[in-house]
Amino acid sequence: MSPSRSMPDTSAKTPARMAAGSFAPWCEPAWFNALESPYYNESHQRFQAYVRHFVDTHLLPHAQKWEAAGEVPLSTRLVFAKSGLAFLDVPRDYRPEGLLSIAGIPFDDLDVFHELILMDEMARIPSGVPLALAGASNVGAPPIFTAGTAEQKRRWLPGLFTWETSFCLAITEPTAGSDVSAIRATAKKTPDGAHYIVNGRKKWVTGAPWATHMTTAVRMGGAGRGGISLLVVPLDLPGITIRKIHNSGHNAGGSSWVILEDVKVPVDHLLGRENEAFPIIMRNFNKERFILTVDCNRQARICLSEALQYAHDRETFGKPLASHQIIRHKLTTLAREIEGHWAWLEQIAYHIKVRGWQTNDVASRIALAKVQGAG
Repeated sequence: MSPSRSMPDTSAKTPARMAAGSFAPWCEPAWFNALESPYYNESHQRFQAYVRHFVDTHLLPHAQKWEAAGEVPLSTRLVFAKSGLAFLDVPRDYRPEGLLSIAGIPFDDLDVFHELILMDEMARIPSGVPLALAGASNVGAPPIFTAGTAEQKRRWLPGLFTWETSFCLAITEPTAGSDVSAIRATAKKTPDGAHYIVNGRKKWVTGAPWATHMTTAVRMGGAGRGGISLLVVPLDLPGITIRKIHNSGHNAGGSSWVILEDVKVPVDHLLGRENEAFPIIMRNFNKERFILTVDCNRQARICLSEALQYAHDRETFGKPLASHQIIRHKLTTLAREIEGHWAWLEQIAYHIKVRGWQTNDVASRIALAKVQGAG
């Protein structure tokens, strides 16, 4: 799944058959309905059908119950981890042998458009359930891919597929959220040089209640972005307190306060070099933001689908709502915004396929697309 600089193969158009989904206008991406696309091929259709079936069978029927309970059962999290759908970006050297093919597609043939499909299908689950399944590790583990040593990768990544290891990401603090350079949590090396002593408070840490490790932004140097480091903090160490935050609409995601008081972390849990983590953190936001803007697009499609159904079923003045011009205008306006946003997401996905997730040009477009999706 490494970046490719080849142009999209316009001769290999999406096969003219319906993928798994709705036939209602604009309620699925255009390529579902046999419209040609240079981005998708038969493997993408097969992958989409596999994900749709998995979500409809294993997740959607129980999602609201899990959301109310505030947690997804470990048995379900294990089923998802072993389905091959979790952690598509974990390098093959750290994946179980049985997960080197997904839906009959070799792992090395998967690209960013398979990931886009997975993001879109998982967004059909209207709750914090996707975050509980793997979402927290999906943002907490990637810094290990990009900045971890070979030994750190061997130590932590294979366990993702068995839940022996699971990650959350701790950046935000009560006084520093979007301004990452202003974080106050500290890590000071012990006199013998073997450990860091970590103190601070982190807020909105998704997945903390069931994570084994927390990828944590800490200050080891001076003020500003030049003093920030990343530590992988085992959450079973003394001095750590986790308090869950009730998060309306995403209760199953496990958003939490994490208090660190004189937590003793081994120095070999440092990712990269001291005081050089700011760029790693900022680049890590790219995929998180892309997932969120894909989620916004799918949620808008769900709203449109339900509105279309209601507009055809509900009658006023002796005729369906859908026959009134003002209602048609509202529906088509929403459809126009959804379709335009999705086309932009596909274009960004192609940029990612060519250049990877880490370039500034890609990052700026992801940020803009997230703002548009959330607006």
